[in-house]
Amino acid sequence: MLQIESVSKTYVSNHNNLHALKKIDLIIPQASIFGLIGLSGAGKSTLLRAIAGLEKIDSGKIILDGLDISLAKNKRQIYKKIGLVFQGYNLLMQRTVFYNIAFPLLINRWKKEDIKKRVNELLELVGLVDKTKAYPATLSGGQKQRVAIARALATNPEYLLLDEVTSAL
Repeated sequence: MLQIESVSKTYVSNHNNLHALKKIDLIIPQASIFGLIGLSGAGKSTLLRAIAGLEKIDSGKIILDGLDISLAKNKRQIYKKIGLVFQGYNLLMQRTVFYNIAFPLLINRWKKEDIKKRVNELLELVGLVDKTKAYPATLSGGQKQRVAIARALATNPEYLLLDEVTSAL
């Protein structure tokens, strides 16, 4: 279960305060699909990044399966549970499609043969078997998005956070 309690995030620039998140309260039950809808600049991406532990909040709590992400010192516990697809793909441009998908597995110290097996499964799932050795610059927007989706699925995360995941498909 994901529980968000009175979460706020303010950005300060040129002595102006921009309230990206202001007292957000939300409960998302286990095994559910939940969508955030709002205007551009409403804070949807900021909230997803905060849930993923990538954005520090100013106040409130983000509790994932009983663990307060906003206080967690060992972010690695959080990253193992969450797969995240960014709005702009965030692919490693100097690395192949295979490596981009393998990256989270390498970080989590999977065995080489298990990495190869898992990446090949994901390449088949997203329909990019023929792009294994390709570099992101040679891919279409939809293909880049599918690489990002495969990477997010690589470690079999409990939660998937998808930021405009179908925008390029």
